[in-house]
Amino acid sequence: MDYAIIRLGGKQYRVREGEYLVVDRLKTEEGKSFSPDVLLGDDGMKVTATVLAHERGPKIRIGKYKKRTGYKRHNGFRAATSRVEISLGGPKKAAAKKPEAKKSEAAAVVEAAIPKEATPHAAAPAAPPGDDHVKGMPAGYEDMTVAQVSEGAKSWNRPMLEAALAYEQAHAARKGATAALESALKSKEEDA
Repeated sequence: MDYAIIRLGGKQYRVREGEYLVVDRLKTEEGKSFSPDVLLGDDGMKVTATVLAHERGPKIRIGKYKKRTGYKRHNGFRAATSRVEISLGGPKKAAAKKPEAKKSEAAAVVEAAIPKEATPHAAAPAAPPGDDHVKGMPAGYEDMTVAQVSEGAKSWNRPMLEAALAYEQAHAARKGATAALESALKSKEEDA
């Protein structure tokens, strides 16, 4: 499961790795981390929330008026909020495998920058045997986050971008990734 449902300040939020939330003001100081209540998630999943900043919401103007009596009252309100970054820890059994996964993601980004035509023999083993991998897609794409996709899309060539976009439309349908891929394709068209 790549998301969890947590409780913060009496409200429930569906969160993913690296997501930012703006919630009602928390008592935790800026820069400190805490573990919110996990209502739904994998067994042993550890959710950590880091308070990035204490802010105030937009000003809400409240006006009262009664016609023909001269009664007018104005008031304003700004909610006290906290900006929180969420990080999901996997099950405790898989915690030892995390550093290896990060190394493979970094290798995948480096591999994605190299054109596939230059190393045709290296492309075949990198593709997973599953049916969900689209040919020509960057290695390790299925495990990339939206932020990694938008960052990597700047350096991918046109066939890689088209294959990744086809994968997104068929499988994941992540709006942020689709938008990043479409804008990268558009910039490639403008350059050509």
